[in-house]
Amino acid sequence: MQVDGKNILVVGLARSGAAAAEFLASRGARVTVNDAKSESELRDVERLRAKGIEVVAGSHPRALFEKSDLIVVSPGVPLALEPFQQARAAGVPVISEIELAARFIRGRLIGITGSNGKTTTTTLAGDLLRNAGLPTQVGGNIGTPLISLVETSRDDGLTVVELSSFQLEAVERLHLFVSVIINITPDHLDRYDSMDDYAAAKANVFRNQTASDFAALNADDERVSKMDSLTEARTIFFSRRRELDEGIFLRGAEIVHRASGVERTLITRDEIPLRGDHNLENVMSALAVGIACGASADSMRETIRDFKGVEHRLEFVAEINGVKFYNDSKATNVDAAIKCIEAFDGGVNVILGGKDKGSDYAPLAPLVRGRCSNVILIGAAADKIAAALENTRPMRRAATMQEAVEIGLKIGKPGEIVLLAPACASFDMFDNYEHRGRVFKDAVKRLAGSGI
Repeated sequence: MQVDGKNILVVGLARSGAAAAEFLASRGARVTVNDAKSESELRDVERLRAKGIEVVAGSHPRALFEKSDLIVVSPGVPLALEPFQQARAAGVPVISEIELAARFIRGRLIGITGSNGKTTTTTLAGDLLRNAGLPTQVGGNIGTPLISLVETSRDDGLTVVELSSFQLEAVERLHLFVSVIINITPDHLDRYDSMDDYAAAKANVFRNQTASDFAALNADDERVSKMDSLTEARTIFFSRRRELDEGIFLRGAEIVHRASGVERTLITRDEIPLRGDHNLENVMSALAVGIACGASADSMRETIRDFKGVEHRLEFVAEINGVKFYNDSKATNVDAAIKCIEAFDGGVNVILGGKDKGSDYAPLAPLVRGRCSNVILIGAAADKIAAALENTRPMRRAATMQEAVEIGLKIGKPGEIVLLAPACASFDMFDNYEHRGRVFKDAVKRLAGSGI
């Protein structure tokens, strides 16, 4: 892909947008970054300008879009915006940062998506491959933009990339050696018209796959299990609910791989240090990646045994007066919150709330009634959640995360849990889910340090 001397517009000055702009400028492109936010709300403006990158903030000028040779869109910016439609009508190509990186990155790509479990699976898959002696790097939605990994990629290497539906909306030539869809449950319905539209974005992981590639799919997810018809790749199904004729499945306490009539036990449930049944699916997804890439069973078992999980995913923070605090700020949708609560037998004081994404919170009600002691509500979605959970368990309101943690400690009994599993986005009160999780952990640690 030739970018030298081209006028390229990068829309959205978040982490991936800034990385894409710097990458393109380093290759001789005339780069402009555009964001609807004002300059005072943006980071990196002066650094980008120092590198010769123009910054246009506060609006999306139509002329800026139509005079560009190429537009690179950051995942947080909806493609439905009118300037994108006008640019395409004028013949200007619009691609994602992921697509841009795919045009330059060397080696084979492993792409992992799903409504929940992406980061845990991506992190574990990277560890499985790296510990098997395969040259591996990890990035994407997990934190490091894929475009930032171009320089360190190598022809004989593997890049494991976490992919959100937003990132997959504007891909064209992205070619994955291994595609993984862990699950598809309601999420981001404030951005998509329907679940079908949301699933269609996820299905872009199959674009350009061939019979030499692999697709790992959840056989327990009805929507995902039918997607094998969308790819030419060799399918590796996984299931924690039933035995499969071919694939990876849970039988009793063992995770088994069956292929061409030959079985082998990969690991037992007791050897997996992660809480919750949903993490069995994450482990199976990562094992499918390892199998596709040729990692040995012994190496994978050892890596999983030592895997401690990732920050903000059922992360134990502290125990105060017999009450244990867990941080799952990454539970940004209802299904993720359900899986978090299911990881505990009962006695959960759950903190719910944040920015609503068009979600239906009613599916939480049976689980809240059965396993929770109290509900603590925060954020803009508090009223909507309260209405959905009426007559389940006592509900308290908190204006801040610090107050929510203090309420949790006050009402939690010894042996109980205070669980941050918001079921919402974080942008009403925080920069992102990481920020929300850190604020929660800091609040817990302040209480623990006070000797309460």
